This record gives sequence, C-alpha cells and structure tokens, in this order.
Amino acid sequence: MMVLRRLLRKRWVLGVVFGLSLIYFLTSTLKQEERTIRDRTLLEVRDSDHRIPWKVRFNLGNSSRQITRCRNSIQGKTLLTDELGYVCERNDLLVNGCCNVNAPSSRQYICKSCLANGCCSIYEYCVSCCLQPDKQPLLERFLNRAAEGFQNLFTAVEDHFELCLAKCRTSSQSVQHENTYRNPQAKYCYGESPPELLPM
Repeated sequence: MMVLRRLLRKRWVLGVVFGLSLIYFLTSTLKQEERTIRDRTLLEVRDSDHRIPWKVRFNLGNSSRQITRCRNSIQGKTLLTDELGYVCERNDLLVNGCCNVNAPSSRQYICKSCLANGCCSIYEYCVSCCLQPDKQPLLERFLNRAAEGFQNLFTAVEDHFELCLAKCRTSSQSVQHENTYRNPQAKYCYGESPPELLPM
C-alpha cells in the first residue's frame, strides 16, 4: 500500500496516467466524429430527386367502387368520419363502419369549421376536408417534404384516409411553447402551414 502511494506521488507516473487518459479521450472523440461524418455523408449522397416510395393510395372519388366495410375516425363523441369522406353523427353509423349516406346528418367532404389554411376546429371535419380528391397535390407535397425528417413516422401510413387521420391530429405545429395552442379554435390541420398564432 505504501509503495503504491509513493509511486502515485511521483510526477512521471501521474504524467503517464494523464497521457493515457488523454489518448483514450481523443480516440473515442475521433471515432464519434467519424461516425457523424459517415452518417452525414450517407444523407448527402441521396439523390435530391429521389422520392421515397410512399405506400399511400389516393381515393380519387370513384363512387363505382363498392365498399362493404369502412374504417372510421372512431374517437368522436358525437361525430365520426368514414374513409369515404362522409361525416355523420355517431347514431347514423352503419354496422359496417360507414356513415349512412341517406341520414340527414351525413355530408361528404365537408369543410365546416375549416379555415383557408387547412386548419379546422373539429377533428372530423378536418379529416373529411382532407379526403377531398383535390387535396391530393397538397398532401403529396407534404409527403415529399416529410420524407427526410419524418420517414419512419409516415411510412406506416398506407392510404389517403390514414394520412388524413394522422395529419389532422394535433401536432407540434399546432402548439407554441409545447403547452399552448397557437389557435385554440383551429388546432386540427391538414394544410402545409401551421395555425395562425393568436395574440394572448
């Protein structure tokens, strides 16, 4: 024990320990930097014209297509939106999951409560409005831009309906300072720009 203490008091031993620690620090830092450069290079190598092959299939409003079962937005307390773009009251939902198109409450591609920027105050109207066939170019632009930053998130989206469900849910674009809506009256957005910031 005494020998170890005497040895550690000598300056050359402390110098060796310091030198080895410095070498270890520098090599691990350089390896991390190499990994970062390699990852960055891989991202830059991607062709700028390369489009991620999205699995989204757009419903072009072909009413001749027979649907025996519909997916719907499920969560609405009073309103629901089915995958054909119909909004209806919960009690007008058929057993197959589709809105009863003959019910007085059912409306297709309704944008009631939606602003010109694509932000709506009611989630179900946002989804219905987003499902309009003329929104396809807007959504494709969004998908192509989102390809870089949100590839993992949006590769799970398989069709127009799922894209609209995901896009209309409140997102980080809808909030300010992570705890306040930018516009509490229009927080569900399918459009390209975030909700307009309302003064406090």
